[in-house]
Amino acid sequence: MKFASVRLITADLQRLVQFYEQVTGVLVTQYTPDFAELQTPTATLAIGSTRTLALFGGEQVATAANNHSAILEFRVQDVDVDYQRLAGVLGDAIVQVPTTMPWGNRSLLLRDPDGNLVNFFTPVTPEALRKFEG
Repeated sequence: MKFASVRLITADLQRLVQFYEQVTGVLVTQYTPDFAELQTPTATLAIGSTRTLALFGGEQVATAANNHSAILEFRVQDVDVDYQRLAGVLGDAIVQVPTTMPWGNRSLLLRDPDGNLVNFFTPVTPEALRKFEG
């Protein structure tokens, strides 16, 4: 089995597409007015409008902008550089400035326009760096 993607359901696809393009610097491919993907070498962030829920059994399957448990994580080259790049444009979307965590990652925590938590992190300790080698 290979973990492939996470899909966010949103009532405003364009707003999320613009946010993720801005913060990641990666162009999002929009296949239809209701579905887009941000593809990275290791996984894909899919973004679907609430209209796509009809394809999965109806609107009761998921609720847009209602995540209270997951954090989307992006490993970045230098989290402090990304913070400097984004601080002026994200304002209140920044939940926590870059902080070194006990497990060895330096993390910047944001909220996307739907309230989903997004963590940009850079391994900084020898143990954390070893975890991502190879």
